[in-house]
Amino acid sequence: MPLKSTPYMFKRILTLVAFISVMASDSVWAQDPEFTQFYANPLYLNPAFAGSARCPRIALNYRNQWPALTGTFVTYSASYDQHFDALAGGVGFLVTNDKAGEGTLITTNISGIYSYQLNLTREFSMKFGFQATYAQKKVDWDKLTFGDMIDPRRGFVFTTLEQRNQTARSNIDLSAGLLGYSKRYFFGFAVNHLTEPDEGFLGQSKLPMKYTGHAGAVIPLDGRSGEASISPNILFQKQQDFIQLNLGLYVSKGPIVGGLWYRNEDSFIALIGFQQGLVKMGYSYDVTISRLANASAGSHEISFQMQFTCRPKKKKFRTVSCPSF
Repeated sequence: MPLKSTPYMFKRILTLVAFISVMASDSVWAQDPEFTQFYANPLYLNPAFAGSARCPRIALNYRNQWPALTGTFVTYSASYDQHFDALAGGVGFLVTNDKAGEGTLITTNISGIYSYQLNLTREFSMKFGFQATYAQKKVDWDKLTFGDMIDPRRGFVFTTLEQRNQTARSNIDLSAGLLGYSKRYFFGFAVNHLTEPDEGFLGQSKLPMKYTGHAGAVIPLDGRSGEASISPNILFQKQQDFIQLNLGLYVSKGPIVGGLWYRNEDSFIALIGFQQGLVKMGYSYDVTISRLANASAGSHEISFQMQFTCRPKKKKFRTVSCPSF
């Protein structure tokens, strides 16, 4: 019987690499999963967004990155947030789950968030957010493969002699952010992983701080009716040696929203969204332009939001007029 096919072997190699990235020595650094529709997952982007819509908001997100590699990176996210007058700010809860290597490496984060709102002038407000996270990273040892399991003719048929080590690691992680906005423009800055928690299973593997800057504007196209608008935006992120720059534009007309983005030397992003009543839904596709273009099949992302109504807002409260996808 010949050795397993090349795609199967490549999938096995990716599984082993996912394991090595957290099991190895202190020269290895982890990296956060990302969402293309970052404004559809506002608490993940910046904790200062908690309560920014005032009324209760639920957001659900799903991302399948590089599906041609058999679901190598699949990420789920769910959040809830709203503003409380008694707390002078917003409260939010965020849960994320990331699966790499077909579930070989699973990361789960559960976060509680508080943001304080400060109205500086009649036109300009700021929010300051703080986030505390319980994070757990787990390795499914039974899905790992090692060199001593390979038979030159029959493939992976032997039982490994490698010793089973620690397969779960938990940490407390802290993040903070700020958000400034008026009716027509907004900007924000966030720092995640302030404590740089150690995620290593064998040696040290710190999760480096992630810096996020984002800004944009909303430009109406039909006077004050608000039926049509364009919104140019920029997102910058840096985590250790990883740097990402997103440049894009949203266009909305009635309930329909479209968007085009460019991510530095990696992909073009196309987005279509629909918002009607309480419900907002979006789909985006990342067209990979890097060397992985032929092998990855891009990335798919789906977002779903429910923006509930509540009692009429007080005059001193100002919501953030920014894109929803």
